[in-house]
Amino acid sequence: MRQHLVLYVNGQRHEVAGADAFSSLSDYLRNRLRLMGTKVVCAEGDCGSCSVLAGRPESGKLVYRAIDSCIQFLFQLDGAHIVTVEGLSNGHELSAVQQAMVTHHGSQCGYCTPGFVVAMTGLLENQPAPSEDDWRCGLTGNLCRCTGYTSILAAGTHAASQAHKSLTERYPNEALAAELQLLIQEPVAIRDGSRSVFSPTELKAAIEFLETSPTAKIVAGGTDVGVQINKRVIAPTIFLDLNRLQGLQEISLSSKDATGSSRSVLRCGVRARWVDLEPVCHEHAPEFAEIVSVFGSPQIRHVGTIGGNIVNGSPIADSLPFLFAMEAQVEIAGPRGVRTVDINDFYHGYRQTDLKAGELLTGVQIPLPTRAQSLSLYKVSRRRDLDISSFTAAILLEVVNGQVLEARIALGAVGPTVLRARQTESYLRNKPFTESVMQAAGEIAVKEISPISDVRGSADFRWQLTRNVFLKFFHQRARTAAKSA
Repeated sequence: MRQHLVLYVNGQRHEVAGADAFSSLSDYLRNRLRLMGTKVVCAEGDCGSCSVLAGRPESGKLVYRAIDSCIQFLFQLDGAHIVTVEGLSNGHELSAVQQAMVTHHGSQCGYCTPGFVVAMTGLLENQPAPSEDDWRCGLTGNLCRCTGYTSILAAGTHAASQAHKSLTERYPNEALAAELQLLIQEPVAIRDGSRSVFSPTELKAAIEFLETSPTAKIVAGGTDVGVQINKRVIAPTIFLDLNRLQGLQEISLSSKDATGSSRSVLRCGVRARWVDLEPVCHEHAPEFAEIVSVFGSPQIRHVGTIGGNIVNGSPIADSLPFLFAMEAQVEIAGPRGVRTVDINDFYHGYRQTDLKAGELLTGVQIPLPTRAQSLSLYKVSRRRDLDISSFTAAILLEVVNGQVLEARIALGAVGPTVLRARQTESYLRNKPFTESVMQAAGEIAVKEISPISDVRGSADFRWQLTRNVFLKFFHQRARTAAKSA
């Protein structure tokens, strides 16, 4: 078992052990390697100033994606190649993106500039000819208070039109990918005083570790754990890193659900990242794809996992209303074997789940909407991108000949957990699908919830949103029906 980390930074190999293994990547880059181009502002993955590119082996080559280095622990990045803003230029010769930022005056105070340059480079690595909308979406994780963004967008468009050397050309790709692929197949255990981290390669080893270390903080994407540690909300000393567990990142489609019935089902391993889920959802669950597309920033989606969103158990988690309405089944492995639980029964209270000692969430099976079902998902927040929800909802109805045969309603940010509005569902069944019925359903729904007032909205605001969402669903479906008539 290896007792040190191995990662590359700008083409240079580094072995890391001891206290450094538990530091954030941004701290390691700045304090140990003196790579000061990586800036830290918010320390919670919101501003993008700390963006770096993480190259990981995929299908025999390295694929580079922008990540927020302030909320990534070094032990998560064993077997990765990190490229910082210093690693983009060739000596004194600026990269195409760097030169375009100079030409188009894309920098004023300059503090956010390295993060923008890195994120823009990452976008061009994976999308050689981005449209303006692609640039706007790809840079939602980078904030600037000076430029107004117009000059930055112009720089991106200009850079894309220029000949530029990709990172796969600048750094040895296939040989480095082969070495890193071997590294991530090795289990790692590191201890520094009272702190320890275990990165197993087998599920059995992970479960055995949890049996003996029940207080271990489980980390996959780490986007929420990193924030909590940076803000001193938690101070764990034992970590279980899931990033080496094989098979738990897979996404697949099947034609049977958990009961054996014929139905399209999306199965996601606990490590399935949002960046990988998004294209699958665009094809098979477009309503959910719209939610995924504004799930944090690209830097968050590149590492964040669906399993983390489920286990975190937040009542404002963006994925949960959809999972509740589809009656997804969560898969759990533990010392006593494997079991599945309807996600509607998975939460016992605020951030309290059905996981027992030694158990680990391994995946989720999501039945997809049938052609007879109408599904709409709603997220209300102050900003469209990179913002925490004030209110979420999922409404699924099956309407035949103007009558509601089936109803499933899930509401978020209106209580300690996401909840199914069971009384509202019962009311809607066998009712005509009319505006007055949907308005009455909204009035029943507000009696089922217990919202609080906080910085994102008052209780009255959330009650009104609950009423409104039923009417919005009705008018959206009425317009759709009119267009297809």
